[in-house]
Amino acid sequence: MKYLLRVMVYIPLQDGLLIINLINMAELNPNSKFQLTIKELIALGFGISSLLGVYFTLKADIALAMQEPKPIITQQEFQYKDELVRKTIMLTQQEVSSVKEDVAEIKESLNKIEDRLYEVR
Repeated sequence: MKYLLRVMVYIPLQDGLLIINLINMAELNPNSKFQLTIKELIALGFGISSLLGVYFTLKADIALAMQEPKPIITQQEFQYKDELVRKTIMLTQQEVSSVKEDVAEIKESLNKIEDRLYEVR
């Protein structure tokens, strides 16, 4: 029984990407041999240990987060946030009213300029 096989492992590094060619044979049979250098074995071991470390750290963080109580918003904090929102709304209304006054003044000025323009003609 013959199988065609090409197995490559890609390990990201800070300086680039380490590509390990594990098997590049035309045929795979029970007598096939793997040829790996020491550098490739170390890189493979480092990659696997890094992935396992990330997995278990993430799993522990999730378990810890599930045990902690949900943050409770105190009445005082709610009042501060409500007051901040109300002040922001009031300031926005004041700015809008001042903009309306400015627009009214600009309209009056335009009307005066228009009247003068018609008088000149």
